[in-house]
Amino acid sequence: MASTDTIAPRPVALWLAGVLFLLAAMVLVGGLTRLTDSGLSITEWKPVTGALPPLSEADWQSEFAKYQTIPEYQLVNRGMSLEAFKAIYWWEWGHRLLGRLIGVVFLVPLLVFLWRGMIPKALTARLWVIFALGGLQGALGWWMVSSGLVDRVDVSQYRLAAHLGLAFVIAALVLWTLLDVTRGGVRWESGRTMRGPPLFCGLVFVQILLGAFVAGTDAGLTYNTWPLMDGRFVPEGLFSQAPWIVNFFENVTMIQFQHRIGAYAVAIAAAVLIWRLWPRLATKEMRVALIHVGAVTAFQILIGIWTLLALAPISLSALHQAGAIALLGASIWAAHAAGRGGVVALAPSFEARPSA
Repeated sequence: MASTDTIAPRPVALWLAGVLFLLAAMVLVGGLTRLTDSGLSITEWKPVTGALPPLSEADWQSEFAKYQTIPEYQLVNRGMSLEAFKAIYWWEWGHRLLGRLIGVVFLVPLLVFLWRGMIPKALTARLWVIFALGGLQGALGWWMVSSGLVDRVDVSQYRLAAHLGLAFVIAALVLWTLLDVTRGGVRWESGRTMRGPPLFCGLVFVQILLGAFVAGTDAGLTYNTWPLMDGRFVPEGLFSQAPWIVNFFENVTMIQFQHRIGAYAVAIAAAVLIWRLWPRLATKEMRVALIHVGAVTAFQILIGIWTLLALAPISLSALHQAGAIALLGASIWAAHAAGRGGVVALAPSFEARPSA
């Protein structure tokens, strides 16, 4: 059964929905910033004064001069015009501005709602944790950018994965909280049946992190065939680097292969989850949530294959990232619905399905 101690007034739900929308937009803009190679165009971190873009020609020339000192310009974009620099600068500036906007949109209403007593006590600590994670995300973003300013022409794939992973964690917490305030909190029943939805969420999150390593190493621009890689299902060269552990994070062959295997694992897990839970559904919401899980999983895999075969164009790559947001959201919705009585739970020792 659901707990009602987290139900909040409608304005709180609308606020959280707005924050969630901005977070999804932030992830998409961040992905486009990466895809357009714009992430290193701003070489300084100025949390306050950096909110203003260059306002004069002299300001633009100053920013361009700073960019010309980093390896990306010297080794990749030497000879770039000021107008071309402005194009990549606006992407990064917009990404940072959206981050600042999210901070304001989250904090100001939170303070107002707390002052008016509209936030359930059960959620107060969680909301402050989300705000703290947002601040950490800003610092983590600069830590990521700084990795590409000295010895590299792009950012570290490790830091990119950390930055993207935290963004999805924050979005997941906001979505779970939104479901809490609109539908009630979760009270998990015991039994094997209830483990499936949360485990599926975890698997989707791991696959998202694997995708971050694909993006961070441009592994999607290699082996652009499916279902085989260089004519083999298991390609050669998976452990060509030493020590062996670095292959999972730095070897583009292994990175693409494990992302493919992760996609197959997600597809199988989604099918098993639906097959196992469908006869035990107790609410219409749970049924709709599982339908979304299945549909979005299929969509995401098809878009992923199309993106690979088409040599990862920006439009399809961005759509694939949007699919990742939708899939994690659908899996969280299913887990939340299951925890509120959406599935008939079975005792750990009882495996037989209930009679009709």
